[in-house]
Amino acid sequence: PGVTGSEEQTEGQRSTLECSTPYVCPWGDIVLHWEGYDPRVSEVSGRVQLDTGGIGHQVNLTSTFSWKDHSKKLLCEVSQGSRKASTEVVLRVRHAPKDTQVSLSPSSGNIGVGDTVTLSCEVGSSHPPVSGYHWYKDGVAMGTERVLTLRGVRREDHGRYQCEAQNALGTGVSPAVTVRVFSAEISASPATEVREGTATTLSCDVPGREGHPEELTYTWYKNSAWLKEGPAHTLLFPAVAAGDAGYYSCQVTNSQGSDTAQAISLSVTYPPRIPTLTLFQETQGGRLVIVRCTVDSHPPATLAISRDGTVLATSGAQVALGQRLGVTTSRNSLRLEIRDAGPRDNGKYGCTASNVHGNASATKVLVTRAAELQIQPLAEVPEGTAVTMTCVGTGDTEEEPLYTWYRNGRRLQESSFPTLEFPSVRGDDAGAFQCQVRSRNGSDASEAVPLRVL
Repeated sequence: PGVTGSEEQTEGQRSTLECSTPYVCPWGDIVLHWEGYDPRVSEVSGRVQLDTGGIGHQVNLTSTFSWKDHSKKLLCEVSQGSRKASTEVVLRVRHAPKDTQVSLSPSSGNIGVGDTVTLSCEVGSSHPPVSGYHWYKDGVAMGTERVLTLRGVRREDHGRYQCEAQNALGTGVSPAVTVRVFSAEISASPATEVREGTATTLSCDVPGREGHPEELTYTWYKNSAWLKEGPAHTLLFPAVAAGDAGYYSCQVTNSQGSDTAQAISLSVTYPPRIPTLTLFQETQGGRLVIVRCTVDSHPPATLAISRDGTVLATSGAQVALGQRLGVTTSRNSLRLEIRDAGPRDNGKYGCTASNVHGNASATKVLVTRAAELQIQPLAEVPEGTAVTMTCVGTGDTEEEPLYTWYRNGRRLQESSFPTLEFPSVRGDDAGAFQCQVRSRNGSDASEAVPLRVL
């Protein structure tokens, strides 16, 4: 038999194929028919011509073909009993790309930052062949190749990817495929630097956490030490304290592996605590007084040292220093040295610490000793040693002071010389010695210093 009809069919449009023989056998059992078609969407009609205009037998197949019929074989067959003759027709159904899918590689395991991911646009059937591809991430166009390669994956690459395949008849769109970038990151709310007492939340997130197909486990660390573990992705501080400051990190785990977030620093600011004020008077000579003030605060405080309300030194804008004063500053610490100290330096010393959140202060009273007794070479010597005692005064050179010496509370002598000498000390010279310095500004006695003679 012979077959006529269009070489190609278009999906969804009705078309007719004719199967015919140039002869008719009206007396016999010869059958002409089609095989391989879908009777649900097809109609078959026959016609016999036997007249002066011509002779022939014709069977028409009218059908609406789908893309699934593309490359399907139909048979036009003439048969008589067991004898058959047939002609094969291969359907060429024009259709837009069908069964479009995205193939993801790697197809299993976690995708981490820095990995390479390949997305391929696979088309089940297309006639004519695909002429172009388009890629979309979360609805935004991003590529026109059949294969989309993401090298050095970033957190921002997480999302839903779709591809479109096009030919002259239309477009095939794939279902969306989610590329899950498994990368942990910590954020702080309201900020990484907060005022003491503020409600603060640290969140550990991987992209697409809400839509993750399995439950995640979060392990929290503070300053690299384990803190807690569980399904909660947040760390809550209802009222953050100074002790909560530090470096926080978290590890997120699923069935495929884990990822650890880069640590973030949580900084807690607070006003100065009560300062620590230390007064130190050097025992050898008593001529140097050190006033030291330290405080705990964040941000660092500005420190000021005062005497009887007059500021002597500050860690901020410098005040004019006297010749006898020296200042050393460091973070939350201020040190004042008073050289050649004497009664004029007595008084109530105060330290005030202040930052943007508040201030605090502390006070101490300083009473200097204007006189100090020194024994050379030692306070314990063998009999016969030459011993010199020196009474160190205030250093007031405007007038000559008077020095009065005492042993065991009894007056020994008085002179304008600051020394008491024993050229060859005896056993009965031992005792507790004191000196008193008298000048126009007043008088002061040293502490009693024992001399032992062996």
